[in-house]
Amino acid sequence: MPEIADALSEVGITSPFPIQEMTLSVALMGTDLIGQARTGTGKTLAFAIPVVQRTIAPHDPEYADVVEPGKPQALILTPTRELTIQVAKDVDTASAKRGTRNLVIYGGVPYEPQLEALESGVDIVTGTPGRVLDLVNRGALDLSHVKSMVLDEADEMLDLGFLPDVESILSRTPELRQTMLFSATMPGAIVTLARKHMRHPMNIRAESPDEDHMVPATAQFVFQAHDLDKPEVVARILQAEDVGRVIVFTRTKRQAQRVGEDLTDRGFPASPLHGDMAQTAREKALQRFRDGKINILVATDVAARGIDVAGITHVINYTCPEDHKTYVHRIGRTGRAGASGIAVTFVDWADLTRWKLINKELDLPFDEPLETYSTSDHLFHDLGIPRDAKGRLKDPDPKPPRERSGERGSSGGRASGGQNRGQNRGQRSDQQGAAKGGEGGEGSEGSEGSSASRNRNRRRRNRTRGGAPVQRTD
Repeated sequence: MPEIADALSEVGITSPFPIQEMTLSVALMGTDLIGQARTGTGKTLAFAIPVVQRTIAPHDPEYADVVEPGKPQALILTPTRELTIQVAKDVDTASAKRGTRNLVIYGGVPYEPQLEALESGVDIVTGTPGRVLDLVNRGALDLSHVKSMVLDEADEMLDLGFLPDVESILSRTPELRQTMLFSATMPGAIVTLARKHMRHPMNIRAESPDEDHMVPATAQFVFQAHDLDKPEVVARILQAEDVGRVIVFTRTKRQAQRVGEDLTDRGFPASPLHGDMAQTAREKALQRFRDGKINILVATDVAARGIDVAGITHVINYTCPEDHKTYVHRIGRTGRAGASGIAVTFVDWADLTRWKLINKELDLPFDEPLETYSTSDHLFHDLGIPRDAKGRLKDPDPKPPRERSGERGSSGGRASGGQNRGQNRGQRSDQQGAAKGGEGGEGSEGSEGSSASRNRNRRRRNRTRGGAPVQRTD
């Protein structure tokens, strides 16, 4: 279709992905659809292009017929802040020649810029359910004129507990709207949501019907590693020959912070990414990762959900995933858009039972993970690590030697100054004694005489016995 070719050419796509080819012809007509595709298959532009094409921009002749100019015509919901920012950038790319006014909305940042943008007029809104619903309840965001609605990563919204918010938002939009739902998996709650809020949706599946289908170009390695030796193993993996950008997944936020700081201390350009970080710090870390200023991101599952950064060659599961879906999500960060990747998973002795369930569910050949240490030969051989790789890229910065005059203690600082002052006082006393001794003989004799004189001048106590004074014999 000429319309599809024109829409793709506007964003510079010459070889569309299957999900894009299958979706655009349906979405451009305004039909409701359910798209099922794993992450990294180009599905963002599969809904961004139709949304932009069906939105009336301010310079379009039809804009004069819009009932409420400046009110949002399209709403895209995503589960996390990082994914919201990423999708918003793709929407900006798709609308570069259309001139639509786009706004990204998420929590953790001030309200004022978002409120000012909504007041001045917005055509397409991309946001997280929490902040979108908050602005709707404040009366700042009017959804009564939305004609295109997108739910991206719907299954993740369900896992994060956003389904009630999504239902509330959908109830504020017009009934006669186009709704597009994209999800890697289709749990029962998502199917129920689709039946309730969509009108005869067309189901589009751009891959194998197996919901746990993994990227075939990703090489997987599973090692049974000791927790105390993991930092050393990771440090050596990061020195492999073909390492580019790397994401290290941890189970907890505290662990992400600790591992990130440890890698930085070892000389690797790394940064943590987790929910306890301020939103500005999270955005800065992600931007530095995208810009190549750092090539290692240590993240929790929620913080890294939906991250799509080109050039991720390795994914390291620092801790065993909770279930098979988490495992598929984690290793799906690499091997994207036709590229190859490597996924390394560490399994503690306490996690062997959990891993066996994941292995069985995904039919993997790693039922008995190989016991691995930072000095194991197979680690170097399998991952292409140089034999001379160490646990650090650089030694810790040595502390500069402190000058003796500045140190505290017996050899410097106040103690040294005290000794000097004592010596000076002693010298002055000797000099005074010598001066007095010069009048009556040699300095030493004078000094002794003056000492005896001082002793005689000391206060003498009167001895008593039974209240009567006692005669001294000296």
